Amino acid sequence: MPPGRVYGVAPMWSGLRERELGAPPWRYAASVRRMRSHALELCKTKDVISSGRGAVNSLQIDPVEARYMLAGNGNGSISVYDISQPTTVEHYSQKHEALFSIDKAHRYSVSSVRWYPVDTGIFISGSFDKHINVWDANTLEVLMQFKMPGKVFGVSMSPVSTTHMLIATGTEDYRIRLCDISSGAFTHTLSAHRDAVWAVKWSASSEWILISGGCDGAIRLWDIRRAGCFYVLDQHRSSASQEAKTSKDATPGRVHPGLTSALDRSTAHYGTVTSLQTSRDGHYLLSAEHNVPGSDSRVKLWDIERGCNTLVNYEATNINGNLTCELEVSGDKPLVFVPCLTSIQVYDMLSGRLLSTLKGHYELVKCCAYHSQSQELYSGSNDRRILVWSPEQSVSEDEALGTIAAQVQADEDNWSD
Repeated sequence: MPPGRVYGVAPMWSGLRERELGAPPWRYAASVRRMRSHALELCKTKDVISSGRGAVNSLQIDPVEARYMLAGNGNGSISVYDISQPTTVEHYSQKHEALFSIDKAHRYSVSSVRWYPVDTGIFISGSFDKHINVWDANTLEVLMQFKMPGKVFGVSMSPVSTTHMLIATGTEDYRIRLCDISSGAFTHTLSAHRDAVWAVKWSASSEWILISGGCDGAIRLWDIRRAGCFYVLDQHRSSASQEAKTSKDATPGRVHPGLTSALDRSTAHYGTVTSLQTSRDGHYLLSAEHNVPGSDSRVKLWDIERGCNTLVNYEATNINGNLTCELEVSGDKPLVFVPCLTSIQVYDMLSGRLLSTLKGHYELVKCCAYHSQSQELYSGSNDRRILVWSPEQSVSEDEALGTIAAQVQADEDNWSD
């Protein structure tokens, strides 16, 4: 049995013993979360009943309550699921049906969906129909619509913003546009990429820093308060090569907007950058490229503070597909979840070691969403299914489902109009 697949009595008692000897409670909680994250397998007791008739292209769990999951589908529909409260419980199996579905949310495939970071009453969707819609989750009506110059590949909102309500967009156009929900207008146009922008991601540590990746293989960092891109990641600029040059003023945030010609032409990948994901603390950035002729189909880890390639080797990645894929990162001692063809590969983020391969989908996996509270992973695929991956359950957890079933029954009995 592979290491990390079983979290049993011995590790638990070991942690409790350390707690008795004075170890802080957060350390014990973190060790349990790590142990559970390393023991993911296809969940036998929880099913998400996908309501879409197309591929599941994008997933996100709301950052406010960590209860509602948003799904964007290939047939232009959008669904929302309550992943905490099951719809029904039968024979120790929880079934989660969609709370609601918008069948014709877009004319064409929905490529990206995102919750408004501070309120589950609003969510955003981007589509191949060249539109970005801002939705009211209560009335299921479009509050605002932005017409883009081409297919929308990705949308992003800052998780730490307190002063702006901007949606960053990546489209077929080489320019990045920032849409303001408060005014309904385009506030910024960021130009530097030489081809379509497939991935956009706001920094997890600063509301002003935006990261973008495009078909030109470049990953650019922007400070939206200043003109122009202030840094371009270079795959040949590694931690080792920077060791002798590191100084207080050498961080990307201190580079002058007037980039040198050599730096401005730097590339992070040899082909299209299809995915960007930051670590929870914002210190690291993960980027990926899908497997097409002439590309490296690699996942790379970047040290954002120093602006360099860490050279961590993620073995045997094979990302395929003609759309962006969505990587995911866990919390404590981070794990990276990478969609690789019909499976999901789980890596240790800092070492690149392959820990496990999650197999269950029949077609290309497009997206992942990690639930940090329950240490569950949700994945969407071209096979139109949403699978749940949970820590290997103990007997006590199975017995607890009986209590959940009783609670669901009680809720149904007490429901009234």
